[in-house]
Amino acid sequence: MLWAALLLPPGPDNTPPPDDQLRGVSIWALQFTPRTAVVEDAVVIEVEASTRLFGGKRVLRDRVIQGASELGVSQTAWAPTSLAALAFARAGKENGVRGSLTALLDALPMGTLSAVRPHVTVLNQLGCRTLGDVRALPRGGISRRFDKQLLHALDQAYGLRPEAHSWVQVPETFKARLELMARVESAPAILFGARRLLVQLCGWLAARNSGTTAFVLRWMHDTMRPREAGEGGEVTIRTAEPMRNLEHLCRLLAENLAKVELAAPAGDLELEALDVHPLEETSASFLPDATRQGESMTLVLERVAARLGPQKVLRPVLSEDHRMEWMQHWQSAPTPLPKKRPRRSRFPQPTFALPQPLRLAMDGNRPMYQGTLQLLSGPHRVEGGWWHRVKVEEQQETRNVVRDYYVALSTHAGVLWVFQERLARDATAWYLHGSFA
Repeated sequence: MLWAALLLPPGPDNTPPPDDQLRGVSIWALQFTPRTAVVEDAVVIEVEASTRLFGGKRVLRDRVIQGASELGVSQTAWAPTSLAALAFARAGKENGVRGSLTALLDALPMGTLSAVRPHVTVLNQLGCRTLGDVRALPRGGISRRFDKQLLHALDQAYGLRPEAHSWVQVPETFKARLELMARVESAPAILFGARRLLVQLCGWLAARNSGTTAFVLRWMHDTMRPREAGEGGEVTIRTAEPMRNLEHLCRLLAENLAKVELAAPAGDLELEALDVHPLEETSASFLPDATRQGESMTLVLERVAARLGPQKVLRPVLSEDHRMEWMQHWQSAPTPLPKKRPRRSRFPQPTFALPQPLRLAMDGNRPMYQGTLQLLSGPHRVEGGWWHRVKVEEQQETRNVVRDYYVALSTHAGVLWVFQERLARDATAWYLHGSFA
């Protein structure tokens, strides 16, 4: 077994760490293994089963230390048992697996085990200074003179008795709060504390194998705020696809906070995940894949939209519509794409389409565009749109179309996409709507 202990620094006046900080570290640790528990002033995780998944003990150790430091963890240690890992963390020693566990634990001070602390005075009078000295005392005398928790904890730390924990369960929703170390007067400075909350969010998403498409960051103003400032403010971040990339979420948040002006100094932050969806992981390639190197277009568009504004960066989206003018529409880049993809049309589709159809001249009954057109295929009938109503000059009009499309050949313009309106009576005409490359 391999355990990691994440020791949190004590609060003011040597008080235990706040519960919300322990809960935040626990949620973040769930991305490594579901066997995560809170033990006194630390979080312990059993990582033996995760070493191969994360690429070995060294890679896992580096990843845990890097993420734990962002959450305010003061010391990390590793050992074959959870209490031993906690004892090494309190002693300031990280590696509890290089050598015999008994020899390494025997050299630690007595106070590294919580069960020993109530009896430190008596044990000092007996000449005990280390855990090895306590363990060398007669077990019968220890059980009669001290409480049973002392021997019980010693046996568990040395691996002589099994350990039992109440494992942390992944909550159904994510909502975390953080009290800032100092009052913040500018919105961009909030990012330092918000990043710690985002680390917790990404850990919670990883444990649920999910991603978020929307989350909200709220800040609460100081109690000495002006009355007109209100209690606080918030900013909502949206992504086009489920995401749990910490750096990308931080960049989006930073771009949005750069445009916010605080009405009063902020003292507390709150982060809540609004929309959570299952995340489809991509399979790792055995050989280097050049097409996956660099940042995807979706991430680039979202970051640019966060800086310029969501309505300044648009992307085309196909629609479930067979009419040429409404086969696609433009939407904001951070808006999630529709999950259902429209079916491919069985008709030929032009490479370029005109914004408005161009009415063509006639040569008798044949349309003209840089010469008389030769019809190659058709008609491809498109009819419908009676349900599509728009308001034009205080009146409701429908966008119903009744057309026969043809692929036509022009001597000078190439292959064209033209149509003839049906049921137009005297207004029947030919129109150019696009061209093929």
